[in-house]
Amino acid sequence: MKLFKYPLPVKNQFILLSISIILISCKEDKVTIEESKTKPNVIIVITDDQGYGDLGHTGNTVIKTPAIDLFSRQSVNLTNYHVGTTCAPTRAGLLTGRNCNRNGVWHTIMGASMLNDGETTLADVFSENGYKTGMYGKWHLGDNHPFLPHDRGFQETFYHGGGGVGQTPDYWNNDYFDDSYFRNGNPEQKEGYCTDIWFDEALKFIEDKKDQPFFCYLSLNAPHGPYNVPEKYYNQYKDEENLTDIQKRFYGMITNVDDNFAVLLEKLETLGIEENTIVIFTTDNGTAQGYQVNKETGDAKGYNASMRGTKGSEYDGGHRVPMIIRWPKGGLFGGKKLSGLTAHVDMLPTLTALTGQEFTASKTMDGIDISSYLLGENDLPNRKLVTDTQRVSWPEKGKNSCVMDGYWRLVNGRELYYIEDDPGQTKNIAPNNTERVNKMNAFYNAWWEDVIKETKYSVIKLGTTEKIDVITCHDARTTDYYPPWNQAMIRRGGPMKPAPFSVEFTKAGMYRFHLRRWPSESGIALGAEINDAVPSTPFMNGRQDGQAMKFANAYLKIADQRKEVEVDNTKEAAVIEMQVEEGETELLAYFDMMDGERSNAFYIEVEKID
Repeated sequence: MKLFKYPLPVKNQFILLSISIILISCKEDKVTIEESKTKPNVIIVITDDQGYGDLGHTGNTVIKTPAIDLFSRQSVNLTNYHVGTTCAPTRAGLLTGRNCNRNGVWHTIMGASMLNDGETTLADVFSENGYKTGMYGKWHLGDNHPFLPHDRGFQETFYHGGGGVGQTPDYWNNDYFDDSYFRNGNPEQKEGYCTDIWFDEALKFIEDKKDQPFFCYLSLNAPHGPYNVPEKYYNQYKDEENLTDIQKRFYGMITNVDDNFAVLLEKLETLGIEENTIVIFTTDNGTAQGYQVNKETGDAKGYNASMRGTKGSEYDGGHRVPMIIRWPKGGLFGGKKLSGLTAHVDMLPTLTALTGQEFTASKTMDGIDISSYLLGENDLPNRKLVTDTQRVSWPEKGKNSCVMDGYWRLVNGRELYYIEDDPGQTKNIAPNNTERVNKMNAFYNAWWEDVIKETKYSVIKLGTTEKIDVITCHDARTTDYYPPWNQAMIRRGGPMKPAPFSVEFTKAGMYRFHLRRWPSESGIALGAEINDAVPSTPFMNGRQDGQAMKFANAYLKIADQRKEVEVDNTKEAAVIEMQVEEGETELLAYFDMMDGERSNAFYIEVEKID
């Protein structure tokens, strides 16, 4: 692959381009056509749970990522770039330019991973400005209306449910191979490995839209657990003594991503569109498996680029990730490294600026336009940023927080580190820098007061279409416990303490509710067990049998109405009909079990019948 170099600065290129557009024709229709051809395409590739140290060019001598390493040498690299500490909060911030505590996605489950209605996404802006928009892979910002990707500006979508393949909202028995995924909401079975499928679908979209500007959001679930990987990729690491068995799979998943990324870049070159396509490679949080420390011995396996912390941590290892951006025609190339403080929330204002789109924020933005910094025209302004790890039912002030100011880090309001001298955050210098600590805490306090005024739960809208809505316990508003958020937990059974869903019935009328223990596509009766266990292999997790649960009665409570029916355990669902008023309310659906325990319904189907 060639390295692009251009003699003209980007500003001069745009001046000549504008003159050529004017000279072509004075007719508005011809100008519009010509302008559409000059707008850069945008491709974002974001992986899941891959940390800064899980790449060859950042210092990892074991992992094989030649395509991404070469891409880094051809691009602009942001080396002080930060995200949320887990997946959904990062994706929400990247797409909106707003911190996750503002936009409803401060967690990955519990009704706090659904992007608030009314948030403007990158896809909204791009589609409103004439771009074709496509989303492939992991969405994780809501599995009901109005949160689905095709509700949020993406015209073409193909994705799995929940926060990972095999999670509770995903299609039953998906395991990374030969799965069923959702095309604009409709299940479709595919053959092959999930990462290969996401890239294949994205390549089809790119080739189909090559003659018009497009935005492709290729959001991968790899290398997120359960760490199932094609055998040939596992075999590349099976003899590595300094890796755990899980790390061998984890690295194999990343090398598979790298191979697919190489195909993507080659496709852009073949189509003749790579010069005017902005390509971004990044990740969503610190490494999940790339660095492991034995708590008893202190021995470490893997590589973490000298950082402290991994996924979920408020230390840099939890939120400093790679951000690599290339746009040859626009002047973003050459392997330059920029160390100014930047973040995922900068992407919406920056990409709209780079592509010449009008965008005026209607809500408070945490991100800024860093386009002139990328282009070498200006330095970054002085700024402070906050990231945190909530993973609770409602955001808590100060919880697992980090305030960033250049190379300074204030962790949990009391630990101060200077990353340039102490990348491992081993020397707390707060006692000798009380004035700086006080200023950073004052910033955090003011920021938090502004943020928490906007914090709210997202509300699932029911009755918006003629299709049956499916709510899963993944999104129940639990408080002091996690719901069964993946299918392995569903299979294990056991009661889940009942918890409500925040819903809005968009139309008044009679609704029918199907309360289920197993999803409808399984075809399994309420009280049945499943005997379909699959043994594990070195490169793939197995599957356990599904344990039976026996139910006596089913209950549905909406607002001040409550109905009860006796359960027939040979049926697939307990069915309750109820007249419902239009508006927001809480929905609670649960069972009394025969052993006296009470359990939430794991799946609830809702259909308007009158």
